[in-house]
Amino acid sequence: MKSTAPRLVIHEERPGFGWIDGLVILALLGLFWSALHFGKGMLVNFDPATQQPLSRSPLEIPYYAGRTLMRMWIAFGFSLSFAVSTGYLAAKNTKARAFILPALDILQSVPVLGFLSATVAGFMALFPGSLLGVECAAIFAIFTGQVWNIAFGFYHSMVTVPNDMQEAASIYGLTRWQRFMTVELPASAHSLIWNSMMAFGGGWFFVAQSEAISVMNKDIKLPGLGSYMAQALERGDNSAAVWAIVAMILLILISDQLVWRPLLAWADKFKVELTESSSPPTSWIYNLFRGVYIFTWLHDRIGRWVERLLRRRKRNWKRRPLKSRRLGTWLWRGVGTGLGLWLGLQVLAAALDAAHALQSALTFKLIGHIAWLGALTLLRVVSMLTLATLIWTPIGVWIGFEPRVARFAQPLAQIGASFPVNMTFPIVVSFFVANRISMNWGSILLIAMGTQWYILFNVIAGAMAIPNDLKEAALVYGLRNWNLWRTLILPGIFPFWVTGACTAAGGAWNASIVAELATWGETTLKADGLGAYIAAVTRTGDSPLIVASIGVMSFFVIVMNKFIWRPLYGFADRRFRLD
Repeated sequence: MKSTAPRLVIHEERPGFGWIDGLVILALLGLFWSALHFGKGMLVNFDPATQQPLSRSPLEIPYYAGRTLMRMWIAFGFSLSFAVSTGYLAAKNTKARAFILPALDILQSVPVLGFLSATVAGFMALFPGSLLGVECAAIFAIFTGQVWNIAFGFYHSMVTVPNDMQEAASIYGLTRWQRFMTVELPASAHSLIWNSMMAFGGGWFFVAQSEAISVMNKDIKLPGLGSYMAQALERGDNSAAVWAIVAMILLILISDQLVWRPLLAWADKFKVELTESSSPPTSWIYNLFRGVYIFTWLHDRIGRWVERLLRRRKRNWKRRPLKSRRLGTWLWRGVGTGLGLWLGLQVLAAALDAAHALQSALTFKLIGHIAWLGALTLLRVVSMLTLATLIWTPIGVWIGFEPRVARFAQPLAQIGASFPVNMTFPIVVSFFVANRISMNWGSILLIAMGTQWYILFNVIAGAMAIPNDLKEAALVYGLRNWNLWRTLILPGIFPFWVTGACTAAGGAWNASIVAELATWGETTLKADGLGAYIAAVTRTGDSPLIVASIGVMSFFVIVMNKFIWRPLYGFADRRFRLD
């Protein structure tokens, strides 16, 4: 008798090397060659007194773009590592959280030019006579424009991981590393990727200030797309500005197709939902790489060997006598404590020297004037947040709810987020002059052009993270219009909006340095505000005024974070968790 029942037998087919693996190997070799080609330019001899101007030829733009892109990805690698480690530590350790969150608030408030003025001389002294010192300063400046958004976003994702998933990890006895890799990191994937996209855009936004350094009466221009833009702005060269814009847009589109869109398609499997969306995000690169065998081969040959080595070292550590293990632990703690005390003493000494210099150079009238300029910039920041929330929240929800819309809206949003606001000065300056618009009002538009995207990207991430089964339940119960927003959309996106608004506010303070002082050729428009003041004193190299103005800006940001953003974070954690 012949049975017609299906045979539940799985025949595992071992994949082999194919033409796709060959393409991947060629791509990896190309990346390695590119890193060597563009990296060797960082190690040449350098003397600020004999620095040659950048070439104005469009034929040099590919090389400049490669140098800039290499700085961006190096800075992003450090940003991602720093953000994940500090966000994890702040979420898991209450004592560390009490120190990390205020420190992030303070560091986020320090403008990029403030970091440059404090680090350029130090890095140049660390690598005397070499361009590597200036390269490290530029990479560090780009790092400061990227890292804070990722850190805050990852921290919030960590503290809002559903409790049932954490309880399941405890029941199965997962170690900290296993819990992080299988529960916490996947649950944070959407927020981490969207905030990384926004952070990378933030790096593009300040790339001109990072590569064309004007501090302490020194003008240093590194070979790069940002310095090429800055030179075009100084000379009023329209053709060079257009070429730079075209190159930047091409780099953004290529990054979207090769990096961000595949990551979003990959992260869709980590959504906490019972039913799958009918139109999940797709990527041709992701679909192509799913058939790659080279990564599986590397994992089988190298990855498992590393895992066995780590397990062997762990077993050997456990076999050591208890006294020996305690001695090693206390030794590392002693080294860490000594290093911390040394750093604390260095910071204290620098603070005392700065206080002495400020006391002799500043008056109460001057400090009051700087505080008044800070209040004017604060009004512009609040206006930008209000307008950006009202405009981009419904648009972000629409994009997040419609993956088909996200496929073409995502690269457009990245272009807008990455576009340096000073590249709009040819249009903005002429428009403001022709229509007699005061820069005091026009600077609000320029600030929004650079920082409104933090809100948009986080709202999109929040809308995409809402489980599909909750969306279907809302449709079943007939929720429409305001009822749908009140019961599903606003609670779902509120935690993400808080992260976006917090980082947008910090970015707005940074952007005010660029937005309140617009220059194109011989035409200059200046607004009354703290950003324009910092730009002016940084160019002249007046150290006491630089420290005082940055201190006032940091004070305003810390007050906002203390009385607005921290309570909103706590409210989102208590009320809007998907448990």
